[in-house]
Amino acid sequence: MSLNNLTGRFALLTGLFVLLAELLILLPSLSNYRLDFLESRLERAQIASLALLATDESLASDLESELLQNAGVFNVVLRRNDIRQLVLSSPIPGPISATFDLRDQPFWTSIRDALMQLTDPQNRVIRVIGAPVKQAGQLIEITTDTRPLRQEMIDYGLRLLLISAAFSILTALLLNIAARRLLIVPIRRVINHMSAYASAPEDVRSIITPNARLKEVYEAETALASMQHTVTSSLKQKARLAQLGQAVARISHDLRNILTTAQIFADRLETSADPAVRRAAPKLVNSISRAVNLCETTLAFGKAEEPAPSLSRFNLAALVTEVTEGEAMASDRQDGAEPIEFLTDVPTTLTIRADRDQLFRVLSNLVRNARQALEATHKPGTIEIGAGEEETGWWIRIGDTGPGLPRKAREFLFQPFSGGSRKGGTGLGLAIAADLVRNHGGRLELLRSDDEGTEFVLHLPREMAALQGPADLPEPATQDF
Repeated sequence: MSLNNLTGRFALLTGLFVLLAELLILLPSLSNYRLDFLESRLERAQIASLALLATDESLASDLESELLQNAGVFNVVLRRNDIRQLVLSSPIPGPISATFDLRDQPFWTSIRDALMQLTDPQNRVIRVIGAPVKQAGQLIEITTDTRPLRQEMIDYGLRLLLISAAFSILTALLLNIAARRLLIVPIRRVINHMSAYASAPEDVRSIITPNARLKEVYEAETALASMQHTVTSSLKQKARLAQLGQAVARISHDLRNILTTAQIFADRLETSADPAVRRAAPKLVNSISRAVNLCETTLAFGKAEEPAPSLSRFNLAALVTEVTEGEAMASDRQDGAEPIEFLTDVPTTLTIRADRDQLFRVLSNLVRNARQALEATHKPGTIEIGAGEEETGWWIRIGDTGPGLPRKAREFLFQPFSGGSRKGGTGLGLAIAADLVRNHGGRLELLRSDDEGTEFVLHLPREMAALQGPADLPEPATQDF
């Protein structure tokens, strides 16, 4: 049994604690043994003195010596009828060093006297006073030496320690067996499951199934199983994200070239003789430019990293109009779809400071989700966009009259591939929007989602201390309409 494991240390501590308890019991036990020893000497001395009193004659000196030797005392004094009488006597080998009255001795005093006699190696003469048995007088007094008493106390203490050690070893073994069965085996099972899971965290078969009988171990197994399910799910999700990043990165270069060619043709539309084409050309050019920029940052997005916002001041109402017009055109192209009304409540003079392209992506994702939710109901609906300015920054609210988000979608709202509410959706839109808003130092929140519709609000701070570099410097108002 090694002391480097829990079993060995538990057994060692159990033995030590039992020995400690026995040592605490040893002191009062030795005190009681001393009192019993002295009282037995008093009783034997009383019997010897009664033998003399019964004859009413003097005993021969050799018989008197034999009685005193059998009693283990030097002399005996009885007090009867208030008369002190020396009944038996013999020469005392030395002066009396101490007197002990056993008739009324406090507990702690008795322990102190026992320790003093146990630790004193010299043989001393002591006087002991007690009450005679069966009321055969007022008191009895004897003189005796301490050597036999000390030797008896030592022998008794050694016997008690040996018995205590045997009980300690037996108790430690029994507790060791019980601990191994109740604790060590379940803990080792948990450890084995952890080792097996660490070698293959993607394998759901290595996830522990809680079945321990002990409540604490069962709770530990339950917590471990929950953690393993979470880690396995996260690893699978990260693997999907990595695969997505690799796939998008591969097509990024070719897609950018295609969009660049389309941008060249779109630039020529500005010289078209058709006024409607000339009016639509700038919006088409801006859309293609955003697509080109997005392709150029595809690799960073595949690594779950978005570029830092490039801050500028722009008119928010114009950006909101651009988003709603694009989504309105997409809604009109849906055959048989019920009409969707887009309402905006954005002050025309409201100018904010943010990355215009990234904010366009945020609003597009939110408005597109609302439009698709309304189209899925095959009923007419409304999408509202409001904005305003506060002391610390700006807020933008997007709401709809759709059916609301499912419970699962609300639980994993801003997690990729988890918060999607539409069949066939990837759940990336809200995750991207939340990430872009966080890059601005702001936050995206779900205000409500019920049978009457869904409402999001995003807050953009006026000061973004986390951003460093030229992008933070104030820029003149620019319009990209």
